[in-house]
Amino acid sequence: MRNIGGGALPAAEHRTVARVMSLLELVLASNSQGLTLGELASMIGAPKSSVHGLAKGLVATGYFREDRGRYFVGSAVSMLLAAGPSALPAVYHHALEELTQTWGETSMLATLVGDSVVYIDSVESRTFIRASPTLNERLPLWPRSSGKCFLAAMSPERLETYLRRNKTLPVAREQVLDELSKVRETNTGFNIGESIADHISIASPIVNGTAPATLAIALVGPKSRMEENMDQIAKSVRQTAASLSSPAHV
Repeated sequence: MRNIGGGALPAAEHRTVARVMSLLELVLASNSQGLTLGELASMIGAPKSSVHGLAKGLVATGYFREDRGRYFVGSAVSMLLAAGPSALPAVYHHALEELTQTWGETSMLATLVGDSVVYIDSVESRTFIRASPTLNERLPLWPRSSGKCFLAAMSPERLETYLRRNKTLPVAREQVLDELSKVRETNTGFNIGESIADHISIASPIVNGTAPATLAIALVGPKSRMEENMDQIAKSVRQTAASLSSPAHV
């Protein structure tokens, strides 16, 4: 068996690594069309049963995204490519700058990676007491405001899988589902002291067509400065996210 580059595959003990990298290369090369499980198995010359397990693992960790039986590039690939602010469209960073200038608090661009939130860009407040997020680090979806946006946008099947995997969430399942319903209605996720007791975070998803949201804009800062203006801040964050979104095509 040969790999997609034409060379012989490595020794048996490295076959799994070689297959995973081949799958990543193939899906990257497919651009926006994606590939089916059968196509992937045929292209690397491996049994569908073996490829299925690898593909599911890549979906679970965010490197693949599955939609209607086809596999597409997931948002975690940007971490492999060491994507930072310089690799992102300048319009995103400019939007963060405007949001921070308007409210004087730290703004962040978050992405969905598997079952985690990863902040990939931020513009920090100039105040002495401020939020200072760590970039390119996996964090739990719940109870982060961006994470709630991503959970609210998930298909019922994926959300159910998430809830089964995370049985130790600090709140009851019914409370999670109720809050996510409100996030869908308002297009806004709130984290009021759930991660850091004296901080508030407000997020809104960046929506591209009909695909589930994998990017979100968030603003975070101390309760003492944000609490009285939460409604106005939420509206501003939603407007920022909407300005970066693409309409659905009918």
